[in-house]
Amino acid sequence: MNNKYFTEIVDSYVAGRMDMTKQYTDSELKELIQQVALELFERIPIGVVNPEAVTTEVYNNKKKSGLIQPLLDDDTVNEIMINGTDGIYVEKSGTLIEYGVRYSDKDALFNTVQMMLSWANRTVNESNPIVDARLANGSRINVVLPPVAVNGPIVTVRKFRDTQFTMEDFIARGMLSRRQSQYLIQCIAHRKNIIISGATSSGKTTFLNVLAGYIPITKRIITVEDTVELRLTQPNVVRLETRNANTEGRGEIRMRDLIKAALRMRPDHLIIGEVRDESALDMLTALCTGHDGSMSTAHANSAADVLLRLETMALWEGHVSSTAIKQMIVSGVHVVVQLDRTESSERIVREIVEVVGYEDGKILLRPAAI
Repeated sequence: MNNKYFTEIVDSYVAGRMDMTKQYTDSELKELIQQVALELFERIPIGVVNPEAVTTEVYNNKKKSGLIQPLLDDDTVNEIMINGTDGIYVEKSGTLIEYGVRYSDKDALFNTVQMMLSWANRTVNESNPIVDARLANGSRINVVLPPVAVNGPIVTVRKFRDTQFTMEDFIARGMLSRRQSQYLIQCIAHRKNIIISGATSSGKTTFLNVLAGYIPITKRIITVEDTVELRLTQPNVVRLETRNANTEGRGEIRMRDLIKAALRMRPDHLIIGEVRDESALDMLTALCTGHDGSMSTAHANSAADVLLRLETMALWEGHVSSTAIKQMIVSGVHVVVQLDRTESSERIVREIVEVVGYEDGKILLRPAAI
C-alpha cells in the first residue's frame, strides 16, 4: 500500500466528518484533517505511510488545487499544462518537462478546475467551454472543456513571479544591451508610443511591465487587459479587465469597451494588454488623439509583421479603409520592440525599429539609432 491509498481513506473520513453548513477556515480544516489522520494512523505500523505527505495532500484536495498545488507553490515553475488525463507538463527555467503524476479521471480534474475558477467568480461548462480567468495569486488560467478539447479538460496556468524583473535583470541575462535599455527609457521620457511584439511566451507582458515602470509616479496610468497581469507600483494606476458573458450570454465587457471608457478617465498614459481583434482600431484611434506615451503588446514574428497585423485587425471593423489605417499607424505608433525566444528558451530583444513615414502605400521603418 502507498500514500495514495491512505490519502483516499483519510479524504473519505474527513468528508464524513465535515459540517457542510460550515465555512471552514484554513486552520480549522487542517486541524480536522490532522485529527482524522492521527486516529487512522494509530492503527497503521510505523514506516508504512508518510503521515505528513498524506495530510498535506488531503488538505490540498479539500482547500486548494489538489494534484497541482505543489506546482503552484513551486517558484521555479513558470507554466503548468494539463492535457486531460494524458499527462501534466511544466515549464521550468525555459525547459518543458513532464510532471511525475497525472489525474486519474476527468471528473477529478473537472472538480479541481471548478474550484479554481470559483475563486475568480467564473464558470465553465458545455455551453461555455472556453474560459480565461485570473486566480487569487495573480496567475492566469485558461480552461478548454470537451467536446471542444477532445482529450480535455485542458488547463493551462501561467504563473507570475512575486518578485518582479528589473531592467538590470534583463541586461544581466543578455535580453538586451544597456544602450538598448537607455534608448527605450528615453522613449518613455519623451512620451513615445511603443508596441511590444513577439510570439507566445516570448516575454511581452513581462517586458511591458518593466518598461511601464519608468513612467513617472506623478502620471495617471490606465491599464486595459483581458486578464490583469501588469503589476505597476505607481500610486495613480487604474486597472480595467474585460469580462466574459454569463451563462445567459449577457454581461460581456470587451476590450474595445474598456479602451473607450479609459479615454474618459483622463489618462496620462494608456497601457493596453494584448490586442487581438477589432479593438486594434480603438487603440490606434486613442494613439492618434493625443494620448502619447501609451504602450501595448501584440503577437507577431517581426516588427513589420506586427504593423500588418494591427492593420488587419483594425480592418475587421469594416468601415475604415486600409490607407486610413496605415496612416493612423504611422501617426500613432512610434517604436516597435520585437522580442524573440531562442531555441535554448532565452528571451531576447530581436530588433527595435522606428516608424518614420508612409510612402507609396507602405509604412516605412528604420532600425533605431542605438
